[in-house]
Formats: sequence, C-alpha cells, structure tokens
Amino acid sequence: MMRSQLDAAVSSPPPTPTPPPAFRRCPRSPLLRFHAFPGQLRVYSCGGIGLRSGGHLPSKRGVRVFDSAMGLNEKVTIGNLEQPTTSTSENNPTFPTQGNFSMVAIVGITFCLLHKIVIGQMQLIRKFLPWMSHNNTSLPFACISDPMKKPVPLKLDVTFPPLPDIRWSISRLYYLFNSQLERNIALSIITLMVTCFTLVVVGGFLFHKFRKNQQTLEECFWEAWACLISSSTHLRQKTRIERVLGFVLAIWGILFYSRLLSATTEQFRIQMHKVREGAQQQVIEHDHIIICGINSHLPSILNQLNKFHESSIRLGTATARKQRILLLSDLPRKQIEKLGDSIAKDLNHIDVFTKSCSLGLTKSFERAAANKAKSIIILPAKNERYEVDTDAFLSLLALQSLPQIATVPTIVEASNSTTCDLLKSITGLHVQPVEMAASKLFVQCSRQKGLIKIYRHLLNYRKNIFNLFSFREVGGMKYGDVRRRIPDAVVCGIFRSGMMHFHPCEDEVLKETDKLLLIAPVSWRRRAVSTLLNSPNGVENSNNHSESTEGQRSSSMVLEMKETRLNSIVKRPSKSLSKSNDYMLGPREHVLIVGWRPKVTDMIREYDNYLGPGSVLEILSETPVKDRSSIVNPLVQKQLKNIKVNHQVGCPMNYDTLKEAIINFRKSRKYDQNVPFSIVVISDSDWLGGDTAQVDKQLAYTLLLAENICQKHGIKVEHLVSEIVDTGLGKQISRIKPSLSFIGAEEVMSLVTAQVAGSSELNEVWKDILNAEGDEIYIKEIGLYMKEGEKLSFSELAERAVLRREVAIGYVKDQKQHINPMNKLELLSFEMTDQLIVISEFEGEQPVVRDGGTSR
Repeated sequence: MMRSQLDAAVSSPPPTPTPPPAFRRCPRSPLLRFHAFPGQLRVYSCGGIGLRSGGHLPSKRGVRVFDSAMGLNEKVTIGNLEQPTTSTSENNPTFPTQGNFSMVAIVGITFCLLHKIVIGQMQLIRKFLPWMSHNNTSLPFACISDPMKKPVPLKLDVTFPPLPDIRWSISRLYYLFNSQLERNIALSIITLMVTCFTLVVVGGFLFHKFRKNQQTLEECFWEAWACLISSSTHLRQKTRIERVLGFVLAIWGILFYSRLLSATTEQFRIQMHKVREGAQQQVIEHDHIIICGINSHLPSILNQLNKFHESSIRLGTATARKQRILLLSDLPRKQIEKLGDSIAKDLNHIDVFTKSCSLGLTKSFERAAANKAKSIIILPAKNERYEVDTDAFLSLLALQSLPQIATVPTIVEASNSTTCDLLKSITGLHVQPVEMAASKLFVQCSRQKGLIKIYRHLLNYRKNIFNLFSFREVGGMKYGDVRRRIPDAVVCGIFRSGMMHFHPCEDEVLKETDKLLLIAPVSWRRRAVSTLLNSPNGVENSNNHSESTEGQRSSSMVLEMKETRLNSIVKRPSKSLSKSNDYMLGPREHVLIVGWRPKVTDMIREYDNYLGPGSVLEILSETPVKDRSSIVNPLVQKQLKNIKVNHQVGCPMNYDTLKEAIINFRKSRKYDQNVPFSIVVISDSDWLGGDTAQVDKQLAYTLLLAENICQKHGIKVEHLVSEIVDTGLGKQISRIKPSLSFIGAEEVMSLVTAQVAGSSELNEVWKDILNAEGDEIYIKEIGLYMKEGEKLSFSELAERAVLRREVAIGYVKDQKQHINPMNKLELLSFEMTDQLIVISEFEGEQPVVRDGGTSR
C-alpha cells in the first residue's frame, strides 16, 4: 500500500504550477527505482532523487527531487503551495551542501544495483531449484520480501454452514463437555462460576444502560449480583425493563444455586466414596498384620490371631491393646466390611479394618504400609491351582519393589511343593510358603482316629503348642542332658541352620545358635531360662534312675537299665529305613471315596504313600469317567505303586446307588474280607458352587446314609470319615454317632498358616510333620513300649520311645488325650488298649535300633 501511494504521488503531479525542467528531462522509467523505508527514497535513471518522510501521507507532503547534475531545485511542490528550497520541516531532512546530494545519489544508485543483483540471483535459484521457490513463496509476508510477487487472495468459503452441520457441532461440543464432566465433577463447578460471572457482568452493563448512567457501573454490578443471589431483589425494581431484567437474573440465580449445590454434593459424595473404598487412602500403621485375599480360611486365621494376641497380652509382650489387622481384597469395600464384621464381631483382641485394592500393584501395598507390617499373609482367593500360584507370584513381585520389605515375613499359601520352592527363590523378600496340604492332612486324619484333635491341640494358643526357644546357656552341652533338664515341656528336637532335626543323637553337642523345639504352654516362656538353670540334676524317672546320674555310675548299671528297657519294647534292626523304601511296606486296605473334585489326585497319591501293595481305591461320583480320566490319567496311574483306582458313576446322595456301590465293592473283594474297609466322603465338585452350610449338610447326610447301609447289611467298616467346614456341626453329630468322624482339614491348615504368621520358623516344623516323607504324628499301641502289667511314668515311656527313634509327646488313656502331661513322674497303670502319641518316621511296629549297630 505504501509503495502504491508513493507511485501515485510521483506519477500524478499537481496541475499547477508547471513542473520545472528538471522533471521534464527525467521521464519516469522503472529501470532504476529504489524504495527505502521509513524514509522512502526514489532514484530515477536520469539521476533525480525523491525523498519523503515515511510518517506522512503523500497528499500532505511534497516530494523533494534532487538532480545529480543540477543540484537541488529552487522550489519544491507541496500540494498547491510553493515554498523556498531553503525552508525546513520537522519531518523532512535538510541538505546543506551540493556535495552531500551527489554522495546520496551515488549511495542510492549503489543500493539499487545491489538490489537488482540480488533479485537476479534469486530468480536464477528459483529457476533451477523450484522446491526452494515453493517454500519461499509459501512463507508469510513472502510478497513483501519479494517485490516481484503479489499477494494471492485465500478465497475462503465464508458461506453459512447447513443446519445439520450446526446441530452436529453443537452435539459434539455437548458430548465433549459431558466427557470431561464424567472425568472430573469439578468442571461443573467451574462452569457454573463462569456462568455466574458472565450473568453479573451482562446484567450490570444492562442496568447501567437502562438507568442512563444515573448509577455508577460498580453499583449496577452489585445490583445484578443481588438479583442473582436473592430472588426477592428484583421486586424492588421500579421500571418495567429493570423488573424484567431482575426477574431473568433471579431465575438464573435459582438455577445456578440448585446446580451448584447438587455439583458440590456429588463431589463430596465421590470423595467420601473413595475414602470408604480405601483405594486412595494411605495407611499410617506399624506392626500391623496384612491379610491379602478372602477364602474359607479367613475365619480360622482371625480366630487364631485373636488367641495369639490374647496370650501376648498375658505374657506382657504385646505392644498394643488390640492387634490391628488390615484386610486387602479386590472385592467391593462394602462386601469386605460386611464379611469382616460378621467374622470379627466376637473377637475382642483384634481390630479388623478393610481396604479394596488390586493385589497385583505395588502402589496398593505401598498405601497399605506393607514395609512396616509385622507380617503379611497371602491367601488364595480362587480354587483353580494354577490361578492360585499365579496370583501369589504377582503379589510377591508387587511387594518386591518396596523398600525394607525383606525384614517382613510373608506367608503364602501355595498349591504344591514345587511352587513353594519357586516362591522362596524370589530375592529381596522373606517368603515362607505354606503348602496347602489339606488333602494330605485329611488322609492322615482319616486313617488315625483322634489325630485331628491332636493337631487342633497343638495349634491352640490356649493349650500346648510348638515353641522354638534359643538358650545360649546350653551351648556345649549334650542334647540328651538338656532334654532331661526341662521337666515342664517335651523336647522334640533341634532347629539348626533353618532345618528341623527331630531325632538327633543323644551325644550331639549343642551350639549357641541352635534352637530347641518344645511342646509347652505359651506362658512357659516366662520361666524357660529359670527352669533350665534350676534343674542341674535333671528329672528322675519312676524307677528313681536319672540319666544325668547314670553317667556317674558304673557302665554296667547303665547297660543293665538299657537292657531292661530294650527287653520291654519291640526291637528293630540297625538298618535305617524310610517310607520310600520297599523294605517298609504299609498296611493293605480297601477305601471307597464318595465324591469327586480335581484335587482328589493329591489324596490318591497320599494314600499310595501310606498303604501297601494290593490296596484298592474306588471312587463314586456323578462326574463322568471321561472327565475323571483327564485328571487321573495313565501317567498318574503309572506313578502309583501300591493302590489300584476304580471308578463308579452315580449320585452319592441316592440310597439305592450308594447301597449298590458299597455291596458290590465288598462282594468283588470277597476273598479279602479281613482287609480293613473304610468309607470316606468328600465334597463333590457340583456341591462346591453352593453355600458352605449346604455343602456340610450334604456331606453329613451322605455319611449317615453310608453308616445306615453298612449296619443293615452287616458290613464291617474300619473308618467312617467325612470332611466338613463347620466343625461345630461335626462335633454335634459325633456326640450322637461316635462311630462317625468329621475332619475340618481346611480349618487345621488355616491354623497352621496363622501360627506360621506368628513365628515364621515354625513353617519348617509343620512342613516336615505334614509331609509323608518326613516325621509325622502317630497314635501307636502302648504295647510297643511296655509289657502288660507294668506301671510306668510318662518320662519312662519317653526314654523307651527314644530307643525307637521316636519322640513321645503324650498318651491316650480311657479315650482321653494327654499332651505334655504336667506330672511326668506319676506312675500310671496302662491298659493294652491305651495308646502313646509319638513323632515318628514310620507307622506301625518298628524294630529297635541298637547303639553301635548291634541288634538284639
């Protein structure tokens, strides 16, 4: 625009007066022309130069024309006025001498030539490199930098869009607003605030206009705000327009405050919902117990932890009045709270609080303060064994990233021993995997009546339990001497280097780092050291012969006493045996299993470990044989050494079907009528989907039905056993029917988990006891340890059990169990039907091992 104005000013000279000759000798030519801003300069081919200030329009200021040959013209045309050449202006430059004008002309011509050269080079570049020309012309203001180019109109389509497009755009905008509103409810409050501010501003300006500036703008704004927040303010308006305006503002104010109240309430409700869910809340606790997952073990675990804290309070070792327990689960918070309240309502020594979160995220355990917890228990929330192990592994990986987590014992329930080894291999964690050996435990208890009571006794903190004690005072002493110096407890073995040794040599020298495994009450911890130090001479047995004084007597008397004991017990060769050795064979039995589920394979393998060759295992269930064969496949059958598995299809709760199965099973083994026959009832896979109370009723009914059939047809049954969840119902039925046994194996396993949570080292003890290849608890006939008519004390029976590589922990007399009897020196008259409770490697009659390898 500026260039065109300058051209117009030069090319259109005013009509009067007539231009001087200098201009006529200089026809306008575009060959040499230079524009400079802001002082715009024209150079013509004739040598004339035109200059004017860039701050004024050509219509109000003239153009000074210089001639390089003649100098400065005498007159300058400015509009229709003539001014002398010597006149000056505040915006026009003054040239005092002619030499300066010549210099300006030379400089101008030089700039013009350089400009032409640059333009020519740019045209050459655009000719050979058209892509650079495209980029240059596409830049903004390219027409200014290149005088050869002119700006091209954009040719924008400014037509009004059709109505459907407008509707779609409005719907799209509304959709985006709602999407943001779903993510953050605070956007609604911000929108309301903006709307409120807009209404106040618009209303204030309208009041100011209609009141014809009678009030200040500030007062008008305040009036609009008053109408918006108080609906009665518009009634005080005087003119019609003001009343209408006040009425509109009052309506918008009502809508604004109702919406603001609802948005605020919703935001508060969402925030409280997050607090109730506990997902975002940070737990500020220490020495608390974290339980991850919910299953049928949870009630028993909480009950056991309640008893443990009660005993800690009595011993004075508790750090708080109540033990804080944090229950984590991926279930909704309301469901977890309802379940936790129903379980913990009668538990007075624990305080359960819940948190809903993902058990596979590190952030969940970080918010639960897992690195400050006393212990962490991970329970399987699913029945499928592979999902159980996978979920436990992911939870441990989430825990691994936390700082100082290695000092917190983490107890994990795993499906098998292989998974236990895998979980223990995770670095940076103190993992104590507990194998879910409920099936193995059920098999053990089904073959020994009363064994389940012993397990419950050893897992009850109000009675005698397993304890690991560390005594520095016993360093350098012999194990046999230490065993006899503790009269109030039963010494079961040595815990050394993370391994349990139930049968160390009597002459084994103890180290200061060794721990003794004792069966004693929890309260015995108070007087443990004093008892050991105040019993220098040991405990005398019923025959007034103490082992500590035997060392001072002649060797002949010692050998004579040992001979007396060896003659009273069953002998054994010096060859060390194990359960996997073919030399030691189990008893031959026939077992009918009523029910089926995938985990029955663990029971089958456990029966194969205990039973001898020729044993038969028959399974009755509604599950088709084809589905069972996929689990009990030929590979599993090939692994079985001692038993044969048969299948029958039928409903276990149908009387005729169950009767036919029992009678046919016994008839097919008519030549083996003297072989013990047992009936075992387990939960069928179809029953597991229902309520546990309903499952218990079905199990009890099936067992009562089997007992009735056996009584009617004169079939002798060695064991009638059923698993059960509600042990209270099982005890109630056992009082009416003493021949029936109900085993809560799942409950016992949950008690084991809780005890390991209190003392992680006990995990190795229970792993050995519940393993068929290790030492187990057996109830054996008293005749293996004494002759009929003898009166013996428990301490004497314990000494005789040591000769059989066994640990006596109690006895059964008159159908009543006595574990760790208080008076171990009392002489007792045992009947041959009584029994001794021992920890042993083998079942049944075991020969005695002689010192020095000799046998008698």
